[in-house]
Amino acid sequence: MENYFKRILENNSIPKQIRETVCSEMHHALEVSNMAVLISKELGKDEKFCDDIAVAGVLHDIGKLRVNRYVYSDESDDTLVVEQMKYVRMHSAYSRDILRDANYPENVIEAVYHHHENYDGSGYPDGLKGTDIPEMSRILRTCDVFSALITNRSYRKAFDKKTAMAIMIDEVEDYDMEVFLAFQRVFHDDKFPEIRNLQDMASEIQMENLKVFEEEALKGNY
Repeated sequence: MENYFKRILENNSIPKQIRETVCSEMHHALEVSNMAVLISKELGKDEKFCDDIAVAGVLHDIGKLRVNRYVYSDESDDTLVVEQMKYVRMHSAYSRDILRDANYPENVIEAVYHHHENYDGSGYPDGLKGTDIPEMSRILRTCDVFSALITNRSYRKAFDKKTAMAIMIDEVEDYDMEVFLAFQRVFHDDKFPEIRNLQDMASEIQMENLKVFEEEALKGNY
């Protein structure tokens, strides 16, 4: 994996800032994808489901490359923040469009498109609620939030794992309880790998789909 990321960072066909963004997003993608697979196995899902969610996990934020200047802006003015959020929320639709153009299966596309829906109906893009949200999206939502909380942001430092879990418990209405409890079981399992290792673990199917990030970056739609 180290050589793979190094090759992207040295690819002069991609602007330097975008290269760094691509590598950061791919690390996050692998973390979410690997957690999603672990939770799916804990829930007793079959191999096809686990393979599909591995792909959806890798590509869940691919659309962020098309709103790069809003996602990674350091502006702090309140008016600009509101404007930025409007565009950032478009990344779900961009992700859907990218995957449809690449002929991904519809269940993977739907999982990616709805991974910001909250179980109580307060999420986006469609405000779906409960089991109206695709099951894979409900799993990805839990993994995505946890990964975001334990990652450094321009406006805050990363939370430690226990604090991140506590924050999620305080907002537990956002999550499918069956999924969240499976996540907790996986998290507390002695076999659970260190979080930093999840960013560097890639199966063949994950590696194959990571290439979409590089392809999207080379298109220059940012």
